[in-house]
Amino acid sequence: MNRRQQAEAQGRAAEDSAAAHLEDQGWIILARRHRGQRGSGAGELDLIARTDSTLAFVEVKRRPSPEQALLSLTARQRRRIETAAEAFLAGHPELAGLDIRFDLITLAPAAPPHHLADAWRVGD
Repeated sequence: MNRRQQAEAQGRAAEDSAAAHLEDQGWIILARRHRGQRGSGAGELDLIARTDSTLAFVEVKRRPSPEQALLSLTARQRRRIETAAEAFLAGHPELAGLDIRFDLITLAPAAPPHHLADAWRVGD
C-alpha cells in the first residue's frame, strides 16, 4: 500500500470513528464524503449529521491533538466546506428550518474522538 492509499484508509477509518461517535450521541448521519459540484469551488463534506433541530457539517481531522487539528483547518478549507454546505442545502429545502453549524471532530492516537461543536462560523 502506498502513502496515498494509506492516508486514504486512515481518513476513512477516522470518519467511521467520528460517525460512530455522533450516532452514539443521538445524531443521524445524512451523508458521508459529500462532494460539491466540480468547478464550483466547493470542497468535500466529511459528514453531514442531524438531530431534531440542528444540521451539522462536520469536518474530521486525524492529528496528534485537537489544537493541531483546529490549526490545520485553513480559511481556504473552511470556505470550500461552506460552499459545499450551501450547495447541499440548496438541494435539500426540507432542511431549511434547522439550525446550521460547522463542527470539527478530531481523532488523536489512543484518545476518544473530540467533538468541537460550532467550530467556526461562515466568514470566520
